[in-house]
Amino acid sequence: MPVKVLVIDDSALIRQLLTELLSRDPAIQVVGTAPDPIVARDKIKELSPDVLTLDIEMPRMDGLSFLRRLMALRPMPVVVVSTLTQKGADVALQALELGAVDCVAKPLIGIRDGMEELAAELVAKVRLAAQTKPRAQRPEQGRPAMLAADPRLSTAGCVVAIGASTGGVETLQRLLTRLPANAPAILVTQHMPAGFTSSFARRLDGRCAVSVIEATDGRRVLPGHVYVAPGALHLELARTGAHYACRLHDGPPVSGHRPSVDVLFASVAAVAGGNAIGLILTGMGRDGAAGLLEMRRAGARTYGQSEASCVIYGMPKAAMQAGAVEAELPVEQLADEIMAIRQPSAA
Repeated sequence: MPVKVLVIDDSALIRQLLTELLSRDPAIQVVGTAPDPIVARDKIKELSPDVLTLDIEMPRMDGLSFLRRLMALRPMPVVVVSTLTQKGADVALQALELGAVDCVAKPLIGIRDGMEELAAELVAKVRLAAQTKPRAQRPEQGRPAMLAADPRLSTAGCVVAIGASTGGVETLQRLLTRLPANAPAILVTQHMPAGFTSSFARRLDGRCAVSVIEATDGRRVLPGHVYVAPGALHLELARTGAHYACRLHDGPPVSGHRPSVDVLFASVAAVAGGNAIGLILTGMGRDGAAGLLEMRRAGARTYGQSEASCVIYGMPKAAMQAGAVEAELPVEQLADEIMAIRQPSAA
C-alpha cells in the first residue's frame, strides 16, 4: 500500500509542487491538500493520511500551534516543510520537540527549481516518516525543575557517549533534563544538519541542570557538561595528558553520516574503555551499532532505547542484533543507569 500524504500549505504553488514531486514516487499517494490547519483537521478525519507535510507560517492557525494540538490528540507522522526551517533553526527545533519527524527547508528564491532539487530529500523523509511511531505529547506544565547536584555520584574519569537520529531531539531533552548538575561528562552525536546544532545545544542548556554546549575542537571534557557534535563534523573523545578533550574533524562520512555515532563510540572505546557508558537512541539505520560493540568489548556499559519508547526502532535494533547492547530500557531508566554511578560508600 502506498504512503498516503496530506499536504498542508497556504501557498497554492507549493501545494501543487509538493503534490507533483511526491506523486512521482509510486510508493507515495498524495490524497489531499489543505491551505491551513483548520481545513486540514477535516481532511485528516476524511482521508486518514499516513503522513502530513506541514508549513509553519499559515493563516488562521500557525503550524506550531496545530502541531502541538495534533500531537496531544492524534499523534501522527509530520514532516515540516517551511522556509522558517532555513532561516530560523529554533522554529524547526520547536517542531521536532513537539513531535515532528523531520524538517525540509523550502527555498527562499527560485521556488520551482529549488523544490525540484529537494525532491529526493523530501521523498526520503516522507517515506521514513511513515515508518515512525509518534508518541502522544503531554501538555507542557512549565519547564521541568532542574536537579541539584547529587553528592552520591562518582563521575571522575567517567564519560557517557550518546547517539541518536530520527526522534532524538525530543528524546534527548527527556533524558538530559533528568540528570543533576554534577552528572558525568556526556558527548552526543545527533544526526542534524550544520547550523542546527548550536541552536539545539542552546535550547537544551536552558532546560537542563547540566551545561549543554556545541563541542569545539580541543575543548576539555568536564563533568556536568554535555558536548553536542556540530553538524557536518565528526566528534571524537581524545586524551590530553590526564584529561579528556573533544576532537572534531571533517573526515568522510561513516555509516552514511557525518557526524557519525560509530566514530564517537569507537573513540570512546579506545580512550575511556571500561570508564564509559554508551547509549544508542531512536533513529533509522545502523549508525552506532559497530561502535557500541567496540565499547562493550572494551568493558563499557552499553544500553539501547527500548522499542516501545522509540520513534523509530532502527539504530537500537541494529545494535541489539550485533550483540552491542546489554539491555534495552525506556528513556527514564536510561537516565537512572547514568545516575547509578555511585561512590563505593553509597552502594
